[in-house]
Amino acid sequence: METSRKVFAYITRGEEHNRELLLFEYKGEPEVGLQVPGGTIGEGELLIDALYREVKEETGLPRDVLEFVGKIHKYNYYPAHKDKAYERNIFHFEYTGEKIDEFEHTIKSEGRDNGLIVQYRWEPIEGLPKLAADQDEAIELLEY
Repeated sequence: METSRKVFAYITRGEEHNRELLLFEYKGEPEVGLQVPGGTIGEGELLIDALYREVKEETGLPRDVLEFVGKIHKYNYYPAHKDKAYERNIFHFEYTGEKIDEFEHTIKSEGRDNGLIVQYRWEPIEGLPKLAADQDEAIELLEY
């Protein structure tokens, strides 16, 4: 079975029980579901380089508003509809920038999502809606 390596970023803001997670939906495609920034690690690309590249491509946020907290989980995900496994590496960042509750971003990447518009918003971690493709698998591992 083929394995594809992925990185995901849980970007949070706020303290303890008021903590929120940055989520996005593709503009005009709510059926795809809520997601966190992330994507595929390129051939020969270092894990940490892929993480920063994906966060920049998918959010447009500058590095100086994201405080790296650490890696929180690694596991394999097996989607029912594919004969493929995904190694998921999940990292945590704390957002330290201006308080912006929602924003749009046009993805700029070498991948198939180049040019797509995504809509970001913050959602409270307590009572978090279900995320697409089990991307919320490690939410409970975030430190409070």
